[in-house]
Amino acid sequence: MIQPETILRITDNSGAKIVKVFKILGGSKRRYARIGDLVVMSVLSVEPRKNIKKKEVVRGVIVRQRQPFRRKDGSYIRFDENAAVIVDPKKKEPQATRVFGPIPRELSERGYTKIISLAPEVV
Repeated sequence: MIQPETILRITDNSGAKIVKVFKILGGSKRRYARIGDLVVMSVLSVEPRKNIKKKEVVRGVIVRQRQPFRRKDGSYIRFDENAAVIVDPKKKEPQATRVFGPIPRELSERGYTKIISLAPEVV
């Protein structure tokens, strides 16, 4: 359950490390984002010598959340951290060339097949 002002870790090699969510896309009064939802974020900290700069506004997709997430088969999955991947605003493709950590298979149902293909582990 990601809401505005939530701090997220970026789990790709785009250059951003920590971001803060300030808008959840998908409706005018939308309060919470879950796995696979698109959010607008502000970059708080970055790696040196990368394309993304501090204070830049980016869009990302939620790939991990601490809140237990119910699957269609009735089981629940949860992760140790809240994490996102920075995506291109016009397409559903990541800006980065690598994705780190486990990625849930629900992302492929939402149309993020490129993120699934870059992931080292799909759970």
